[in-house]
Amino acid sequence: MKEKVQIVGRFFSGMVMPNIGAFIAWGLITALFIPTGWIPNEKLATLVGPMIVSLLPLLIAYTGGKVVAGTRGGVIGAVATMGLIAGSDVPMFLGAMLMGPFSGFIIKKFYKLIEGKVKAGFEMLVNNFSLGIIGAGLALLALVGISPVVTALNSVMEAGVGFFVDRGLLPLASVFIEPAKVLFLNNALNHGILSPMGMEQATELGKSIFFLLEANPGPGLGILVACLIAGKGMTKNSAPGAIIIHFLGGIHEIYFPYILMNPTLILAAIAGGASGVFTFTLLGGGLVAPASPGSIIAVLAMTPKTGYLAVILGVLISAVVSCLVAIPLLKWFGKGEDDINAAKEKMNEMKLSSKGSLNTFCAKEVSTIVFACDAGMGSSAMGATVLKKKLKEVGLDHINVIHSSVSSIPADAQIVVTHKELRERAASSNPGAKLVLISNFLSSKEYDTLVDELKSTM
Repeated sequence: MKEKVQIVGRFFSGMVMPNIGAFIAWGLITALFIPTGWIPNEKLATLVGPMIVSLLPLLIAYTGGKVVAGTRGGVIGAVATMGLIAGSDVPMFLGAMLMGPFSGFIIKKFYKLIEGKVKAGFEMLVNNFSLGIIGAGLALLALVGISPVVTALNSVMEAGVGFFVDRGLLPLASVFIEPAKVLFLNNALNHGILSPMGMEQATELGKSIFFLLEANPGPGLGILVACLIAGKGMTKNSAPGAIIIHFLGGIHEIYFPYILMNPTLILAAIAGGASGVFTFTLLGGGLVAPASPGSIIAVLAMTPKTGYLAVILGVLISAVVSCLVAIPLLKWFGKGEDDINAAKEKMNEMKLSSKGSLNTFCAKEVSTIVFACDAGMGSSAMGATVLKKKLKEVGLDHINVIHSSVSSIPADAQIVVTHKELRERAASSNPGAKLVLISNFLSSKEYDTLVDELKSTM
């Protein structure tokens, strides 16, 4: 069930994440040039409306259609979504996330239906006109029939969210958000659900608290500081590096293994997240656009001119609360030095597994190793850099080490390094690759095991 939820969530977030740069561009223009911005400018501010009403939904729809049916799927997804945009006064983010993939699915099925039935020389004519005719039909259908439904659905969702906001119940969202993050649903949750909701709220208020619910680095920072203070062995020694990577680099996945080693720490994450949301709600904190990655630098960059106090206090309070809750949990339920022994046992198990999985390879035959994480941009990029350096040190620099999303591992990957929680998704993404599972993104011993195995086959 967890794997299925991750796949579905990853699909929806996959429509938003490639376009985060465009969201940030809109956020910067908004923060700078609207009447309450840093440099108010009436002419430049005219970009704000068209970008959020037309550009961003069309980019999402194009990406969703392309995932399903390639470039032509992206084109027809954008064309069909234009019908939604023309038929509504609110940004059609939800509609784009539905219409884009649906249109791609339709054109994909049509091409499959006519496959082998088009006479030679007429392929381009049939392809272009079929896309145009079906795209026009879908756009008209979206304008007349689907747009009112999506608008009504948006109103229902807005009313539901307003119920929790008006009654001060939004902090309870942390009960669901923080555990979901640790299960590697953070990107799906943030970019698949919260960011589209936040964009719609930002069009009305100029900012949105939804951009802070998952991206707030405070709870993770508090847990890592607690590990530095009260942790022992590997937990304590790796905490300083994790703090820098998490808080400044914005790679939240770095603190997930600390909670997985001591699951009671999820209580600290929930307490920190809820206190942060309460502070944001009380002081009117919010961001103008998604902060991605969830670095304090990105968070402050997307903070409106008058909102720094609320955002900074919310992050600090959530960090302090999660730290204060985590310290006794580490003392009461932490395994102390046993964590090292457990890590060694896991390492030995992985070593035995890797011997069995790598014995069919010679180091000279391995050309590509992929480090995969959920989004393919944060912890996987960091892990790939570390592994590449270690391979170079032992003379294996001919091996190409790249990073990738766990849902789209390249077919030519011979070895895939990923977190053990992502094992099923990695196996289904590239069944032919040999998996090397890790439990901590900063644990060099696990990388060393792989490097030693490859070196021994030189």
